[in-house]
Formats: sequence, C-alpha cells, structure tokens
Amino acid sequence: MLPADPTPAIAPVAPHWVGYLTTRSGFEFYTRPAGPPDEAELGRFFEGVTPEDLRFRFLSSIRHVSQDRLEAMTSYDHRTTENFLAYDKDRTTIFATAMLAADTALETAEVAIVILPGYKKRGASWTLLEHITRFAKARGMRTLESVESRDHHAAIELEREMGFKAFACPDDATLVVVRADLTTAPF
Repeated sequence: MLPADPTPAIAPVAPHWVGYLTTRSGFEFYTRPAGPPDEAELGRFFEGVTPEDLRFRFLSSIRHVSQDRLEAMTSYDHRTTENFLAYDKDRTTIFATAMLAADTALETAEVAIVILPGYKKRGASWTLLEHITRFAKARGMRTLESVESRDHHAAIELEREMGFKAFACPDDATLVVVRADLTTAPF
C-alpha cells in the first residue's frame, strides 16, 4: 500500500495507485499515471534514454520518439491502457515510464518499461514492474506479457526472477515473449 499523497493524479485512477514507492535497496520515488499535460516532459525524458534502451522499448531503431507516440502515451482511455511515470523523490524529473496496454476484454495486457541510465541498479525497474503487475491484477487481467529483444538480457532476467516465463516469439526469432499468469502470481 502506498502512503497517502495529497497531489491528485492527472488520470482517473484510485488514489492508492498514486504516490511514493520504495525499492528493496531503499530508493524512494513517486509514481502516477501520465496525462495530456505530461507530453512535453515525457518527450524530454525520452531524449535522455540511450539508443539501445530506445530500441529495447520500441523494438525498432528509432532515434527520436515522435509526437504521435508521445500523444498516445499521455492521452489514452485509462480502461485498457495506463502509463505510469516515475519521478525522483522530489518529483522534478521523470526517470522511468511503465506502460500497460490490455486487450478490450481486459484479460491479457502487455507491459513496457524504460528507465534513464543514471537510475538503473537501484531496484526501480523491479518495483515498477511489481506495481504495474499488481495494478493489472487488480483490474482483473489474467495474463501479463512483455515482448523483449533477445538481447535485452537484464529485462528478461528480472522478469524471470519475478516469476514470468519466457517463450520464443512465433513470428520473430529475435524476440522473446515473457509471460506471467496473474491468476496464480503472488502479487
């Protein structure tokens, strides 16, 4: 359970999904859903993401996140999609984003997380994945997946440590589908 936070979320989610999270290493950060006013700041965030991490996040060799993508990441229905932003403790800098996109039946969802290089190795990726997994489970989703480049060893290993199972992607040998059954997951 997150501590109470007096700042309202931009997006219409329950207040307990907004607030401060603490990693196992003691790193504390603030998270909340993105909304339309975050578009420019999210664009600045992606300018700080490494080319390799952009490739891992979007599964293509993009150099710049387009205005259309930024809009899709900040203006969405909040029923099938949610994009949690992670801020440093004083809430001045976005250092990560964790996007959840579900099918219309809300049974299966895909998650994609990207984090700035200076914030890695603090446990934030684990804590964000745990947060978004709980969110998906609370929404009644049964399966959570992440499509990863086979080269993204750190993400695949983290997901396996959390109980996700890795499967070959049937359409692309360069990708791996990492999947958790939320009906049995201990989140």
